[in-house]
Amino acid sequence: MTFFSQQNHPMMKSMTIVVVGGGVVGFSTAVCIAEALPYCSVTLIADRFTPDTTSDVAAGILICSPFPDIPLEQQQRWFKETIDHLLAIAQSEQASEAGVLLSSGWQIYKELPVDKVPFWSAFVLGFRIMTDRELKRFPDHKFGQAFTTVKCECSNYLPWMEKRFRKAGGQVVKQKVNDLEELSSQGYDVIVNCSGLGAKSLVGDSQVFPVRGQVLKVQAPWLQHFIRDGEGQSYIYPGMHSVTVGGTRQVDDWRLEVDPKDSQDILERCSSLEPSLSRARVLGESVGLRPSRKNVRVEREIVLLGNRQVPVVHNYGHGGWGVTLSWGTALEALGLVRKCLHERPPRARL
Repeated sequence: MTFFSQQNHPMMKSMTIVVVGGGVVGFSTAVCIAEALPYCSVTLIADRFTPDTTSDVAAGILICSPFPDIPLEQQQRWFKETIDHLLAIAQSEQASEAGVLLSSGWQIYKELPVDKVPFWSAFVLGFRIMTDRELKRFPDHKFGQAFTTVKCECSNYLPWMEKRFRKAGGQVVKQKVNDLEELSSQGYDVIVNCSGLGAKSLVGDSQVFPVRGQVLKVQAPWLQHFIRDGEGQSYIYPGMHSVTVGGTRQVDDWRLEVDPKDSQDILERCSSLEPSLSRARVLGESVGLRPSRKNVRVEREIVLLGNRQVPVVHNYGHGGWGVTLSWGTALEALGLVRKCLHERPPRARL
């Protein structure tokens, strides 16, 4: 019988990886790493978890606008990998526990959009241009798209992902991380930064900014189809337990308090699209700050922390598309972690 020491047996938990961030991007990335690299010890650290994350406020519908400076093929891959991952869950017995469901409806425009066929149209189900008869329902709108996509309810999905992460051997720690040096001093081999808006202070990224979003949950079980204004300002998304109506896109607005004027404006706008909403009972209101950036940041770098050169993989700045691109960018981050480990032999532990 041959015996192996911890530092040279590849299947021992010889490398330690920490993921910072407890939202949908953080947990997706942590799950990808823990399941793909069982010989690594993976810890997720965050100061906030569900139901107190931005992801919990998100409607979680898979739709996307392109980032300007990232190759469209890469964005298509991220979208496809995410929707395929969620479709598989939606078609499994786990669907209700995970909070993942199919959602059909319309995206409508007051003016003809530049892209009549968006870059993700091939990956949703049954994408087509709306007929004139369908558009009659929306007299202020000239053009529309009909399709079936996936809705991911993060109040269900995040606890389900946490359970999946723990099953893969992951550890979860509630703790505020003020800077990367704190993590380096704990000896982690690779740091994965999924801190969203927190990256502004955690890694000093001045390109990250909040876009405030306010939504209401209403009781309207008769509504079965989503309606989204193509500008992204007004939307109605039926879900498992309620209908999410929104919203706002207030750039550089850090307010987390519910604004009654915003709520009134949202209800008026959405009722003009779906008049029956005026009879719906409001169940709750919430605010989230989208962690926005001109381009999502998915890359790696070597950072000098104390006297150590530490590989850091970044995966943040998704804006309003965190759920939509979560699994795709997590797989991208996993690939970057693999490169870090490949280039960095395990340190001997005595």
